[in-house]
Amino acid sequence: MSDGEYFDRIVDVDRLAEYLESELGAAESYDVEHHQEGHSNETLFVTWGDRELVVRRPPPGEVADSAHDVLREYEVMDALQGTDVPLPNTVAACEGHAVLGSDFYLMDRTEGDVLREGVPERFENPDAREAIGRELVDGLVAVHEVDYEAVGLEEFGYPPGFTQRQVDRWTKQLMWAFEVTVEEREVPKLYDVMEWLDDNVPEDPPATLVHGDYKLDNVMYGPGHDPDLVAVFDWEMSTLGDPFTDLGWMLSYWRDAKDPAPSVPELTAQFMEGDDFLTREELVERYEDRTGFSFENERFYRALAVYKLAGLGEMFFRRYLEGNSDDPMYPTMEERVPALADRAVRIIEGDEPL
Repeated sequence: MSDGEYFDRIVDVDRLAEYLESELGAAESYDVEHHQEGHSNETLFVTWGDRELVVRRPPPGEVADSAHDVLREYEVMDALQGTDVPLPNTVAACEGHAVLGSDFYLMDRTEGDVLREGVPERFENPDAREAIGRELVDGLVAVHEVDYEAVGLEEFGYPPGFTQRQVDRWTKQLMWAFEVTVEEREVPKLYDVMEWLDDNVPEDPPATLVHGDYKLDNVMYGPGHDPDLVAVFDWEMSTLGDPFTDLGWMLSYWRDAKDPAPSVPELTAQFMEGDDFLTREELVERYEDRTGFSFENERFYRALAVYKLAGLGEMFFRRYLEGNSDDPMYPTMEERVPALADRAVRIIEGDEPL
């Protein structure tokens, strides 16, 4: 399918224009552009007169009931307007499918940089490099300090048993993938990780709002000279639960200079291994100082994050084997998932320390 054909599947520009005019009034200029950085929900950049907007919608075709729930994403972002969580301004949500063939929502576009391959030139100094990690932690702290009852999110999740359910959910995902991938190769170490996680689920963790996918490339730093985290994106996995699952996930993507080669180099930024960036240990120290929480059981939460990454990779590999994806990254999971299993074991055994 060509880019143009796919674009036509995800947006009817005339119907969207009618919707925008009904919501925002007439505009003299209008343009729609597909932003292709994401790997889940679709993102469209829209110029409507002098307003720069973003449309978020699920991918076309059949999707799981909750996997791409953009209205849930809108609900939490809208509830958090006015809190200390840095967010784009929400504009409107549409449940009807007459406009785009799916649910979607609108928000104002935020200006700045998402750090994927490196840092912009304005951050190429010791103070700025150090501030990148501080701002990343402070954004997560803001999420976890939300009074979720006060903002109307008390029914947004069920914290009791959340951490065990995370282990159970990803074990179920892995076992589903193994039904097919075992014919190509096995990953026996993942069964060891599975058993260890199940035996070491922490009891009575704190209960907070949880982002669910908090990491460096899901936040934006503003255009100023000093790093200032201006937006947290991709809230579709958010819920109420154990905040340390967010911290472990964030840490699983943050590299230290002492680390072995990355398990999935295609998806791993390594620039933070350089001089002046905070280490994982320093990130945790700041998180603990700001929240008052003690990040005990750090090996569990870091190993759980890598286990989840392995689960995602193995599901990708099954889809490739069944002919359900032409993503060139999916077949690489034949080797990448065993490498992730090795990493989880290193974390558990203390060979890849915080």
